[in-house]
Amino acid sequence: MIEKDTYNTITKATEPVLHKDKNSKFFGYAFPVTQEEDIKRHLEALKKEHHSARHWCYAYQVGTETISYRANDDGEPSNSAGMPIYGQIQSYNLTNILIVVVRYFGGVKLGVGGLISAYRTAAQLSLDASNIIEKTINIDYLITFDYKNMNTVMRVIKEKSLNIIKQKLELDCNITISVRKSEAQSIHAIFDRLYEIKIKKL
Repeated sequence: MIEKDTYNTITKATEPVLHKDKNSKFFGYAFPVTQEEDIKRHLEALKKEHHSARHWCYAYQVGTETISYRANDDGEPSNSAGMPIYGQIQSYNLTNILIVVVRYFGGVKLGVGGLISAYRTAAQLSLDASNIIEKTINIDYLITFDYKNMNTVMRVIKEKSLNIIKQKLELDCNITISVRKSEAQSIHAIFDRLYEIKIKKL
């Protein structure tokens, strides 16, 4: 069985989408994120922008192999907001994403069922407005060698169309490459066999 080495995410933050239900307004936002700091920053910005809103409910999932996620109801009845939002992240099979739904209360209570439906719809609309792409899970390697072995290393990089992230080419040379996970072992083996050339996983 080939190990899965791709994941789906969004390329950029979406424009806000609006869903209305019984005078309540639900603004849906989707952001690409990779760490908790990104999430805090987006939430703080939305709380400033929508300072008179009643709730800022959200869900996120980050990571490609080790996944972490959270769903937050922000004062709405338990599991009526965060989990319906998170359910949309799962149904679109996404990671490295934050969805926030900002609610302005319109004076009419929606009930738990109505809230679940409204938050789910706002999350879905924000994902429908997103540009979803498939990315590969990559492993980075550091290759170290003497300058005289430059041609050998560069030949392999060119033949295998490897992605160079950074390089320092002096008497001692360092090149960092990024390799798709499914090809990582074979690429490691090629460099490992070469005389006077070292490769290590970062």
